[in-house]
Amino acid sequence: MPGHPSSRGSERGDGHRWTWFAALSGVVAGAAFLAGAEVVALLLGGAGSPLVAVGSAAIDLAPRWVKDLMVSLFSTGDKAALFVLMGVLLAVITAGAGVLEARRPPFGAVVFGIGGVLALVAVTTRSGSGSLDGAPSVIGVAVAVVVLRRMSSRLRGWMAAEQRGRVPSATEPGRSSSAAVERRAFLAWAVAAGAASLVVGVSARVVDSARTAAAAARRAVHLPKAAVQETPVPSGASLDVTGISPYVTPNADFYRIDTALSVPSIDPTTWKLRIHGMVDNEIEIGYDELLAMPLEEHMATMSCVSNEVGGDLIGNALWLGYPIRKLLAKAAPHADADMVLSRSVDGFTAGTPLDVLQDDGTDAILAVGMNGEPLPDVHGFPVRMVVPGLFGYVSATKWVTEMTVTRFADAEGYWTPRGWSARGPVKLESRIDTPASGTTVDVGDRVAIAGVAWQPHTGVKAVQVRIDEGDWTDAELADSVSADTWRQWVHRWTATKGTHTVSVRAVSADGTVQTSVERPPAPNGATGWHSVTVTAR
Repeated sequence: MPGHPSSRGSERGDGHRWTWFAALSGVVAGAAFLAGAEVVALLLGGAGSPLVAVGSAAIDLAPRWVKDLMVSLFSTGDKAALFVLMGVLLAVITAGAGVLEARRPPFGAVVFGIGGVLALVAVTTRSGSGSLDGAPSVIGVAVAVVVLRRMSSRLRGWMAAEQRGRVPSATEPGRSSSAAVERRAFLAWAVAAGAASLVVGVSARVVDSARTAAAAARRAVHLPKAAVQETPVPSGASLDVTGISPYVTPNADFYRIDTALSVPSIDPTTWKLRIHGMVDNEIEIGYDELLAMPLEEHMATMSCVSNEVGGDLIGNALWLGYPIRKLLAKAAPHADADMVLSRSVDGFTAGTPLDVLQDDGTDAILAVGMNGEPLPDVHGFPVRMVVPGLFGYVSATKWVTEMTVTRFADAEGYWTPRGWSARGPVKLESRIDTPASGTTVDVGDRVAIAGVAWQPHTGVKAVQVRIDEGDWTDAELADSVSADTWRQWVHRWTATKGTHTVSVRAVSADGTVQTSVERPPAPNGATGWHSVTVTAR
């Protein structure tokens, strides 16, 4: 009876129960928002997804330390981690909106409306957004509000019926049957709306017409034979050592770091590249025109500025493309220009020194192929930039559609205002691939200490290994196609008892010795010697 301790406990328990059900109504409405929005985005050819737009905006607005933390924690899984984080935050926010709607309608619906406005802003301010790209957000919010209000209404009816004490239920005999009806109606809405949202949302993501069409167009591409072919990979470029990185990185294993939360789907038949700005002759070129030019093959190692010492954000591949310097020669840049600002279809920009792109000794290309096949979508199909010797954030624009000849004093690439240096030459680095740190071996074992070393465009002429604080010993160095690629190395060590620190350093072709000074990736690349520990017993 009212006032009795057991009654107050029951009321508190009911309060918690209603709160959980109200939160459930908000989460289901959130799922309905995503499903409705994704279906409309699908009908618009894959454009206007609020989930992708908000995630992309989060990447753009995140301070440098957040980006560094995500890459250091999740490496190439940073985008998947961002989606998970967004899902958790969305669940928390929508659950709160559901509770608010149940207690003080229509404020829960207002929360969804505010969220829709933010999504709309994120979508319509993205590079290349169209006039209809906001439709998915608007319709998604409308669907969510309908689901939220209907479920909240059913929940309030269920609560009122139980509070009137008219219903017997399975757990509380003596209460009236109207509460059971309201309960079933609420749960039916929760199950139906939740299941429908899941099926529809996932299906919309899977059946992406734009992505399907682009994939079909990529499969139809037949790359021409290179007019200038790369030197064949020498047999001595690959050492017979278990655990060492292969000289040529397979496409599927090549690292991916970019700002595109959703991989752009581009029909190569509609792709255009525009070169303009401080030039005498503006140039526009299509995909078929590019393929018809005398293409060149170049093996080049690329790395991300976020790569930690000993990290894996690096790979070596055979690229097929057309020299950028030849296109720039046709455009005729002005004498006072010193930078090319390249732009991706998703709005990313990179500022590359003009003199590097014009240098006859730098094989900077507009790449259309990677390891003998058209560029994979995730690596920039249909066209990307490859510039040996520079970190990707200032040169390796994927899905490139525009190159503006300008000045460093007048323009900045995407990462420069976020605290990274405007020019990003790759540092002299080396890495131990095997043995892994913490490995245990037997005393007297002949241990192959091996890895890779690189400084693209300059080249590596020696690699040295040190055990504990002993002398540096020259390692066996493998061959390479050119200075633009990494080189494998191996040092065979007879293990002695104890735990040992194994370190490596490289010497560049110009005689520079890799620095021991430890610096983080920001603002222009990590430095220091890579070390591992090995225990011999």
